[in-house]
Amino acid sequence: MGDKAVITCALNGVLTDPKQHNVPVTPEQMAREAKAAFNAGASIMHIHLRQQEPNKGHLPSWDVNVSKEIQQAIREACPGVIINHTTGTSGPKYQGALDCVRETRPEIAACNAGSLNYLKVKSDNTWAWPPMMFDNAVEKVQDYLDVMKEAGTIPEFECFDVGIERCVGMYVQTGMYSGPLEYNFVMGVASGMPVDPELLPILLKLKLPAAHWQVTAIGRAEIWPLHQRCADLGGHLRTGLEDTFYLGDGTKVISNGQLIEAIAACARRAGREIASPAEARQIFGTRH
Repeated sequence: MGDKAVITCALNGVLTDPKQHNVPVTPEQMAREAKAAFNAGASIMHIHLRQQEPNKGHLPSWDVNVSKEIQQAIREACPGVIINHTTGTSGPKYQGALDCVRETRPEIAACNAGSLNYLKVKSDNTWAWPPMMFDNAVEKVQDYLDVMKEAGTIPEFECFDVGIERCVGMYVQTGMYSGPLEYNFVMGVASGMPVDPELLPILLKLKLPAAHWQVTAIGRAEIWPLHQRCADLGGHLRTGLEDTFYLGDGTKVISNGQLIEAIAACARRAGREIASPAEARQIFGTRH
């Protein structure tokens, strides 16, 4: 098991406009895209929820019924698949995210492990959006961890910089969390860690020794050497339309399945086999 690569597909993301890009929104679309990714080797589907009609998917949702419908559709299309549920929210209103985890009990859920100034500058040197704080105070992290424990859900600790990675060790040290441990190193957010394969040895030196890890690489063609380095170093793998629309040769994709095929090839070039959903459950120690 130790050398098998678990592949996660990030199906759609939080704000990508389905009128501009081919991201799935409805339960039927999510199931179709999940099946394409599943057939290409993904064992885990990371899902975001979107408002359904009449908004047609541009804005996020925390409707528990939407979550249940999407998860059911994906599970029917992909027997044995593992669900990884988003929880990311900015600001003090995050009860909806807690409710989704508590009531749907996904095997895994994202747990943003620290705060980040979420910034981007355009080519004309002006802000791409008003500067904002993606706030994840310790009290907020604790609320998520408490609900995940209640639901039997494993947290996937999202780390946007080195300091946030080090916080995860403190959560374990102080008893905020005990259980299977997984880091997700998010690279490519403009105000976070850059897409740089040379960062990986540093990040691996700082993580807790027994923890599993993967990389979320956000960008275009430049992300693929990072994916390959992740595969070479024994990390688990993630991609999908949430993270990129491009292959390493610059080709723009229209389906998650194309991206999963490409990242599975990274694992095989590293001499690694792709984990099945049952093997992924064994590797990560999912509780149900």
